[in-house]
Amino acid sequence: MYCVREIAENLYWVGGNDHRLALFENIHPIPRGVSYNSYLLLDEKTVLFDTVDWSICRQFLENIKGVLGDRPLDYMVINHMEPDHAACIEEIVLRYPNVNIICTPKALLFMQQFGFHIDGKVIEVKEGDTMSFGKHEVVFVEAPMVHWPEAMVTYDTTNGVLFSADAFGSFGALDGKMFNDEMNFDRDWIDDARRYYTNIVGKYGPHVQSLLKKAGGLDIKMICPLHGPVWRSDLGYFIDKYDKWSRYEPEEKGVMIVYGTMYGNTEAAASDLATRLVKKGMTNVVMYDVSKTHVSYLISETFKYSHVILACVTYNLNIYPPMLGYIMDMKALNLQKRTVALIENGSWAPQSGKLMRELLEDMKDMTILENEITLTSSMKENDEDSMEDLADSIIESMK
Repeated sequence: MYCVREIAENLYWVGGNDHRLALFENIHPIPRGVSYNSYLLLDEKTVLFDTVDWSICRQFLENIKGVLGDRPLDYMVINHMEPDHAACIEEIVLRYPNVNIICTPKALLFMQQFGFHIDGKVIEVKEGDTMSFGKHEVVFVEAPMVHWPEAMVTYDTTNGVLFSADAFGSFGALDGKMFNDEMNFDRDWIDDARRYYTNIVGKYGPHVQSLLKKAGGLDIKMICPLHGPVWRSDLGYFIDKYDKWSRYEPEEKGVMIVYGTMYGNTEAAASDLATRLVKKGMTNVVMYDVSKTHVSYLISETFKYSHVILACVTYNLNIYPPMLGYIMDMKALNLQKRTVALIENGSWAPQSGKLMRELLEDMKDMTILENEITLTSSMKENDEDSMEDLADSIIESMK
């Protein structure tokens, strides 16, 4: 039984949802599942925009058949060759052998690398190329490294629809709600959208900025991403988020405290600092145990807040391993423009503060507060003045 939604006149969503998958890219937890979006246009010619992950291929094929009926499939546009969107290319070619595949030259190379056997006609396109399918004319816009080098987006000049590939996507299954105005996005979706962007695309902020500049010249009325809801209203809200995230500007003035603790003493010190900050009027404070919080959530929150406090034990004369992994992910994803404070702990040779500082100094535009705190095993009365000074320094840096 097919299950589709009409997106606009003669344009249909033919994708599906996956609640079974536990880890996106076998890394990132997706407790709310994920959607794989594909779109089918019925014009004088019929056009499929991208395919889906292998996990929902059967539903996908039923959806296409349900919309096409006895009509042939004339074109298949491949905006992005990552397997969660391109896995079913061969299945489409098998069922619609006369389909013409439209993609970038690099996408064709990736098809060959993944071992796809494509006997049909391939039309290679580049920046600014156009095609007419009847009433609808589209223009192809290259979007390299958002977030693969072969990526492009497709803009329908007739109805203002942007098929945005992995841009403007989100974790989370749609569960019947297709459009952003059918849900409370700011309450229920923004955290998943941020976590998706920061962990999947976050490294490539300059490339996203380049795409946003190109998109600024288009009269976009609807955004159709490959994951998450379709945007048909309040587009500026989500575009502004992408602009901030891709410029590495924090969304909020607030303090994120991430602590690595073995027996609770470093956690106690982190809690003491949080309490002092709140008493001084900074109530936008969150705390995370680096050992219990998946790093994808930590990265997402780090993109959100202006200030990050790292409180860490010394482990084998090094940084506590979960904290080290988190910092290395920050570095790999190009995080910048944050104010950071450091608290180190150690029973005989505290080292974590110095080592964390060295890693942070290699990152761009990071302000590291000077009054670093060193604890020996646990926080004591003679550490209170230093903690109070650190809290004051954090508050002052926010002015």
